Amino acid sequence: MEGRLVMHNIIPFSTQARRRDLNRGKQCLSIVSVLTQPVNDQVGKLSSSKPVYKDNFFELVAINYISKIVQSSTGFTNNKSGYDSFVEAATGLWSNFNPVQQHEIVAKILDKAIPRPILTMASSSFSTHRLPILTYIRTLLPNSKFTRELFAVFTTSCFAWLIGPNEVRESELDGRRERNVVHIKKCRFLEESNCVGMCLNLCKMPSQKFMKDALGVPVDMVPNFDDMSCEMVFGQEPPATAEDPAFKQPCYKLCKVNKRHSSNCPR
Repeated sequence: MEGRLVMHNIIPFSTQARRRDLNRGKQCLSIVSVLTQPVNDQVGKLSSSKPVYKDNFFELVAINYISKIVQSSTGFTNNKSGYDSFVEAATGLWSNFNPVQQHEIVAKILDKAIPRPILTMASSSFSTHRLPILTYIRTLLPNSKFTRELFAVFTTSCFAWLIGPNEVRESELDGRRERNVVHIKKCRFLEESNCVGMCLNLCKMPSQKFMKDALGVPVDMVPNFDDMSCEMVFGQEPPATAEDPAFKQPCYKLCKVNKRHSSNCPR
């Protein structure tokens, strides 16, 4: 059980005290402690403090672009717009493909989603060959403190529209401090989808694999399903799936996709 403080306005019973307080234009305040049943966050809940996003023109262009890529990759289209369209497209991917297929499709989506100017920064001769460009970037930016911190800053600066408000934080890696962590205060995708399985299979797992295989930098994505925050730790190897606490998380009670309440959610 947990306590909650509730303020009540109480007028004293004494006529003289009441007259004195009214003359002063004040009322006495008392604090009553009320016991309430705590909410079980393990089965999930919808937050009452859901932020309101005001996407600007460029952010809307990016959101609609990624939504169209998801739709074209799955063959399932929708008529929604903005972030709602993206979540609807992601839901179609989650509902109609198994986890292995989901990872493969998201990997292709991530490859297509990288802006071409970034992929062609090294040489115009690579402009039509994505894999060689990624290989070139991997060679140009090997796994190092500089690269990990660069990826953290890049993620924070360029992807708030996708993941929500975030900031770069410091951690210890190989015995030294570096700013290689992106702390997502409340993941926009997890909050909108409200689905643990979509978080794991459409974000965490394929992103970890893409960063390691395509760019040569491991990243461990650590979601907190209680407050919907997440940390991306660049340079840290993620645990095996069987040992990852994230895969022991039950579905949210208000899951919009599976509507299941146990850890048997298909992943």
